[in-house]
Amino acid sequence: MMFRKKNRFAVASLGVASLVALAACSNGGATPGEPTAGGTDSASSADCAAYESYGDLSGKTVTVYASIVSPEDQPQIDSYKPFEKCTGATIAYEGSREFEAQLPVKIEAGSPPDIAYIPQPGLLKTLVDRFPDAVKPVAAAADANVDKYYNEAWKGYGTVDGKYYAVPVGANAKSFVWYSPSLMSDGGYEIPTTLDELMALTEKIATEHPDAKPWCAGIESGAATGWPATDWLEDMMLRTVTPEEYDKWVNHEMPFNDPKVVEALDMAGAILKNDKYVNGGYGNVKTIATTAFGDAGLPILDGQCYMHRQASFYQANWPEGTKIAEDGDVFAFYLPGKDADVKPLLGGGEFATAFADRPEVQAFQAYLTSPEWSNEKAKASPAGWLSANKELDPANLKSPIDQLAFKLLSDEKTVFRFDGSDLMPGAVGSGSFWKGMTDWIALDKSSKDVLDTIEASWPKS
Repeated sequence: MMFRKKNRFAVASLGVASLVALAACSNGGATPGEPTAGGTDSASSADCAAYESYGDLSGKTVTVYASIVSPEDQPQIDSYKPFEKCTGATIAYEGSREFEAQLPVKIEAGSPPDIAYIPQPGLLKTLVDRFPDAVKPVAAAADANVDKYYNEAWKGYGTVDGKYYAVPVGANAKSFVWYSPSLMSDGGYEIPTTLDELMALTEKIATEHPDAKPWCAGIESGAATGWPATDWLEDMMLRTVTPEEYDKWVNHEMPFNDPKVVEALDMAGAILKNDKYVNGGYGNVKTIATTAFGDAGLPILDGQCYMHRQASFYQANWPEGTKIAEDGDVFAFYLPGKDADVKPLLGGGEFATAFADRPEVQAFQAYLTSPEWSNEKAKASPAGWLSANKELDPANLKSPIDQLAFKLLSDEKTVFRFDGSDLMPGAVGSGSFWKGMTDWIALDKSSKDVLDTIEASWPKS
């Protein structure tokens, strides 16, 4: 295996234009892509007219609790500065690697944070079910902002039993295919715009380049092994059934082993379980189960693989010095649907929910839904962060991939759906689903057998 593996967790280079923009937001000689110790001077340039509706909050404090810790928390802290400057409030941020375990403890002890960042809707539902009086519904100002600035699907993911509890704060796009622009150009290949075109391209590459493979993949991720394969099924579900049917499947209103789900998994298998198409740089189909998620796309850099399906956040896994751009070493294209005019998009994100309804807390939650916050956060953040707020200026995003993801997230043609496994009961979404997809690859189990097993594992109540 000759592809480059060293420093795979370093932030990849982003092209000249992105580096210039990044440098402009950094202090002195800071490394491009890394947050600076002092952050950005957002507050000094804040236009307080946009903050007048929050009122005078002098002397008030809002506590915020999340899983992001130092030094990665600096962009969070910096993004709050204009709100603090213009309203007089103080935002007290606390990050913890034990966030998910400690948040329920804080609630039970009667000392929850005012605002908590929830990494997935499944956790929100658990908190609402367990602590129905502690989680506060979203107030009017934040509610109105979400209606105005976000795709309607986002509101649904912050809703539990008909009540709206959590506003979107971060996003990612998962329906991406990473590739080498030079390999594609040298082969005379065009970016596919439909699923049929993608399959035709796959076959053409396999025929014309027998020493390489069209695809490379890896689903090994320690205790979470299998999760990348769940994304494949979810993406194919969005391309073979209606959005409403996807929702029914996620909510178990459609059986996990419904014939339509079998069809979608077989479609994923047309690539992932075909030795002619995989696993470039690693071997046969079964190597997908033992190839680390973070390493899976690296054979693209040495021409052993042409395409790798993975989310926008995979940009952090390319080796240091890799240029991520349309004319760079690697870039990504949208995983197309059956029709070029309809854009199903699988994604994820995080949400902010409140445990207090004081005016200053409601004001801060509204700020988190505003264009002002999304743009301040983008200015303060390195590559890899974006928001689905339609008024985010893409010029504030540091990476071409983030800009491409935002373009998809804000496209009126996009049909956005959240990562299904994050919405399912934990026993399935981070249990039998992961294991089943691993067995599908490693043990060559049939799609129906795997889906039957997952269906049988769904909690009865």
